[in-house]
Amino acid sequence: MDSGNKGSRPPAPQSFRLVATPPICDVKSLPKDWPHAPLHRMTDNGIYMVTSGTMYKQHFFDTPTKRDLLERLLLSLAKLYEWQLEAWSVFSNHYHFVARGNPASGSLGDLLSHLHGLSSFELNELDQTRGRHVWYNFWDTKLTSQYSYLARLNYVHQNAVKHGLVLVANQYPWCSAAWFERVAAPAQVKTIYGFKFDRLRIYDEF
Repeated sequence: MDSGNKGSRPPAPQSFRLVATPPICDVKSLPKDWPHAPLHRMTDNGIYMVTSGTMYKQHFFDTPTKRDLLERLLLSLAKLYEWQLEAWSVFSNHYHFVARGNPASGSLGDLLSHLHGLSSFELNELDQTRGRHVWYNFWDTKLTSQYSYLARLNYVHQNAVKHGLVLVANQYPWCSAAWFERVAAPAQVKTIYGFKFDRLRIYDEF
């Protein structure tokens, strides 16, 4: 059983020490660094679903520019820490992603600390609110069964539809659905999109 499926209440968030982190580059010129095509099969390496929300669920990333910033940082830092993103969705007050590690991957906690520290710094520079606390914390679930893994991939791809933002997942600019449909085989897309996720217990009260 996955660690995120215990009981009806959301699991306690994971904690880490958020430290000041220098920019990895000029964030304003950061390209959208698309990952390679997903594997969509279980391996010995760890695969995790991560959810993180803002402090008090505030809609800090409330413009396209701010959501672009968060998505680009997520893609670039996942590559830097050698985590293979297989699905992601970024919203005004939270995000989800599914990522696959490998023996050379950096710590997932370090990746998230870097992402939260850098995105907070850049967002607060935009809003002229230096020092504001942006992120609350994160929840991570290690995926240990093929069905749970594939269902969560579909959940993350379809999350903008779940939140009522678009009618079709690939219409939402800050998620992986359009990328997935572009890089995966049609049969693979059909298979993933066919997995039901209504019985998954995922904290998504945003």
